[in-house]
Amino acid sequence: QVQVVESGGGLVQPGGSLSLSCAVSGNIASIYHMDWYRQAPGKERELVAYFTHSGSRRYTDLAKGRFTISIDDLKHTMYLHMGSLKPEDTSTYFCTIQTIVGDATTNYWGQGTNVTVSS
Repeated sequence: QVQVVESGGGLVQPGGSLSLSCAVSGNIASIYHMDWYRQAPGKERELVAYFTHSGSRRYTDLAKGRFTISIDDLKHTMYLHMGSLKPEDTSTYFCTIQTIVGDATTNYWGQGTNVTVSS
């Protein structure tokens, strides 16, 4: 079992920056993949950025050049650092952790944290 808790959301002005946190606890050794997603009201959930199982960072087009992801291994926390924010970045941001234990693959989702970009 893995527990995932996001935090750090809030209201930010266009052009501003915000960092989100994803605290992970439980069977951390089984983690295979760590992703950030977002979902705006009335829209489908979309992938933002992720760590591969080898630890490489990958960014989707919406994140390239503006967002970065990082991990603090000691705190078991993943971060999404967002800059040059736009109103269209307004969404609920989710962290998801994929674990592999034997033949079983499980995805764990946090409750999400809301980001509003508005003046």
